[in-house]
Amino acid sequence: MPDKHLLILGIRGVPAQHGGFESFAAQLVPWMVRAGWRVTVYCQGSDTGKRYEDTWEGCRRVHIPVRGDNALATIEFDIKSMREAIRENGAMLTLGYNTGFLSAYARIRGRLNLINMDGIEWKRAKYSKAQQSYLWLNERLAATAGNILIADHPEIAKHHAEHASVDKIHMIPYGSEQVEAADEELLARYGVSRDKFFSIIARPEPENSILEIIRAFSRRPRGVKVVVLGKYSRDHAYQASVLDAASDEIVFPGAVYDRADVHALRFFSLAYVHGHQVGGTNPSLVEALGAGNAVVAHDNPFNRWVAGEAGRYFSDEDTCESQLEALIESESLRREMRQAARYRWSEVFTWPKVLTAYQALIENANNARL
Repeated sequence: MPDKHLLILGIRGVPAQHGGFESFAAQLVPWMVRAGWRVTVYCQGSDTGKRYEDTWEGCRRVHIPVRGDNALATIEFDIKSMREAIRENGAMLTLGYNTGFLSAYARIRGRLNLINMDGIEWKRAKYSKAQQSYLWLNERLAATAGNILIADHPEIAKHHAEHASVDKIHMIPYGSEQVEAADEELLARYGVSRDKFFSIIARPEPENSILEIIRAFSRRPRGVKVVVLGKYSRDHAYQASVLDAASDEIVFPGAVYDRADVHALRFFSLAYVHGHQVGGTNPSLVEALGAGNAVVAHDNPFNRWVAGEAGRYFSDEDTCESQLEALIESESLRREMRQAARYRWSEVFTWPKVLTAYQALIENANNARL
């Protein structure tokens, strides 16, 4: 039997302190440990300034020091991680393709590498032309080099099928936990009350339609509020434009990381507003479904597949306003969409379903090495 050792690369580490991949890894690690696997996770940065190892939830963590905390430091970390992983006996799971050239190196060395291909990163407007070109090249390298490509959305799978073998592409979405209760008293610190506010949880970037949503809502008084989580500064041109467009019914509490607070802001919101224009199965949207949120989302194939009947969709400021107003006015519509959200989440996005699919894929690929 091949060694049941899983090596996880491409993330900052576990437990999760950053994005969706770290949150996913924090779920996958103990799941695979309970299934009898040895798991190694490479973690970016070291408190001691030196390489060291420790354990978390039964896995081995390898802390790798890097110089700085920027994109170059991440590339340095990825190179050092791959150098170590190549010397280990085990199956690699690489989360993201930003350093696809390293996946090509792993393929040359004959290593089994399953790659989660993330979203279509090179299309994101926040990147310069040079950065987009770098990401495009690495996407193609990873798609060619990976033994197995994991797409978190049917549209992502379709995209990669244009330049990689369909046989090695597997669609497994992102997952989330279910929020069935929350502390309503926590809402007071944000100046809102149950069913009297919309929630937005997204990076303040143009491709997430924050400005369009705020402009649409702020055209006239609504009698409800919008809570926009995230750090906004007038020193940043786009963020300043969002702040300037906001009426006094828009609340900007800053970045909120407290789990209980986030759960309360999701669970008791009138609806969740999701303006993402690019990407696959967005973690924040899946988490909204897990909290039973009605959803107002940008109209694109990514969001429509995830939210389904739990969503109402907009393409511009006018349609955004009409969808927001429809939910404000109709309690029965909100109730119907919330039921659809919980059903859609239970049908596709529970962690047991997602993790079972990953375990089967990893074990089948590992056994095929015989």
